[in-house]
Amino acid sequence: MIPTCPPDTPLLNQVETPEQLRTLTTSQLPELATQLRSFLLYSVGQSGGHFGAGLGVIELTIALHYSLNTPNDHLVWDVGHQCYPHKILTGRRQEMPTIRQKEGPSPFPKRSESIYDDFGVGHSSTSISAALGMAIADKLRGKNNKTVAVIGDGAMTAGMAFEALNHAAHTNTNLLVILNDNDMSISENEGGLATYLAKNIKDKSAKGRSDGETTAALFEALDFEYTGPIDGHDLPLLLKALSKVLNTPGPQFLHLITKKGKGFQPAEDDPIGYHAITKINPIHQPKQSKVSYSNIFGRWICDLATTDTNLTAITPAMREGSDLIEFAKRFPDRFFDVAIAEQHALTLAAGMACQKIKPVVAIYSTFLQRAFDQLVHDISIQDLDILLAIDRAGLVGEDGATHSGVIDIAMLRVLPEAVVMTPSDATELRNMLYSGYQFNGLAAVRYPRGSVPAHVSGEMTQYKIGTSKTISKGNKVALLNFGPLIENAKAVAEQHNYTLVDMRFVKPLDQTAITDLAKSHELLVTIEDHSIIGGAGSAVSEYLHRSKEKTPLLTLGIPDQWISHASRAEQLSQCGLDEKGIEQAIQRALSI
Repeated sequence: MIPTCPPDTPLLNQVETPEQLRTLTTSQLPELATQLRSFLLYSVGQSGGHFGAGLGVIELTIALHYSLNTPNDHLVWDVGHQCYPHKILTGRRQEMPTIRQKEGPSPFPKRSESIYDDFGVGHSSTSISAALGMAIADKLRGKNNKTVAVIGDGAMTAGMAFEALNHAAHTNTNLLVILNDNDMSISENEGGLATYLAKNIKDKSAKGRSDGETTAALFEALDFEYTGPIDGHDLPLLLKALSKVLNTPGPQFLHLITKKGKGFQPAEDDPIGYHAITKINPIHQPKQSKVSYSNIFGRWICDLATTDTNLTAITPAMREGSDLIEFAKRFPDRFFDVAIAEQHALTLAAGMACQKIKPVVAIYSTFLQRAFDQLVHDISIQDLDILLAIDRAGLVGEDGATHSGVIDIAMLRVLPEAVVMTPSDATELRNMLYSGYQFNGLAAVRYPRGSVPAHVSGEMTQYKIGTSKTISKGNKVALLNFGPLIENAKAVAEQHNYTLVDMRFVKPLDQTAITDLAKSHELLVTIEDHSIIGGAGSAVSEYLHRSKEKTPLLTLGIPDQWISHASRAEQLSQCGLDEKGIEQAIQRALSI
């Protein structure tokens, strides 16, 4: 059971910094690991957040800070969802119950937060490149600092990791890459590399091999000196291995076998379910059942796949998050989890589309950024028939800027003849997915994280491309809503008797509706959960300029800054996108 009261941690209480950690004897470190694991269980229970990955690197985190001279030496964590123990040991233990909250610690390493956070992360597979850059910079400056990149095997599936490994051999720098091999990313690992690693671990165990020679061949071919695989929870063994590889010149590769969720049996048994948890409810009230936008997508794609055998689903390691679990069970031959490989996901879809298969790519907005060139070069230029289901669009709350999807409209708008849709509720999401699927070409439906304001029936309606829907007619001000902020817009429109139009389509715009509204109102206001630069408001502004309409336009969206982690409600309030903020912005515009 996750503790609801602070555990007794007398040894951990003595360690506020890595310098204090290094004053302990090696015989004290196993007890420190026990207390650190207990504190992590308690603090994540209080705050919610990433869980299993941190439990799996308790011993590794202690061993690294004990062996390195941080912060002078460099320690780069890949993705960063395993960094909670690192934060606890680097001066942030007292703040951990407020992690992910406004003004609390970030859920990922963040350079502006601590001198011990060498590189800000949130997306996967960047650690080796960043660490190599640091090692090269130190070499150029004549420094002899040590540099370590810790990467999970899930992150090794992305091509960027191998690009960095390939380059490292030619730099002859002192770089240590640690593979934290727990056989997991968020879902089970997919692909040949994961299979190769798992097979060779089993082979070693079965045949009594002591040097991991089969796995070594892969990395030694890239001119890394390979050590392992070793037990990543055995502190004495870890310290011995680190002493060796940190004092051996040239590129080093240390392969560790760890258990995601180590030390908490439910997380060990269910590493997917315990990848992250919500905070413990002290009143023990039952959770209310809610339907999310992702759930609506998951039901829609199963419904359509039942009647359309031409449909395939592709996701880059987001089977659970995108709610493709049921689809994967029912249509395994048409489900493709390509692991953490967004670029491959898009071009794989392009190849399928060339052969008249209709792919639906389920991808988070923040991860679509990683495959923009493939979106342009492989899909748009070739005018291929693909539907993008873009989840987590807009502000996502506690995961912060690295996971917010606030630039996807800007990316998609520049692609000729692409269709971009912004549903405002569950019914629209289902119908827009259906409409986008029927469209012959690149179509995208962007929808947010969280629950939907209404349930839907099994019916599907195909919308005419580029048509809006008038919600209410008023005077003086017309609100042009794009997406999930419709309820805030409704409240303002009702209070002031403003016109409210659900625009639905960012591209193509309903130009007829915009022209009519411009001629009959004193002010047009666009509302969107996206950057005001390049977003739906920009599209309306460009159209008004081309059509020489003189009606003033107020664009409301996310300002030109990165929005830090907080609750989604707090983020919207900060951006002036809650009911109060929208109302005040309109009143200011009218008073000018």
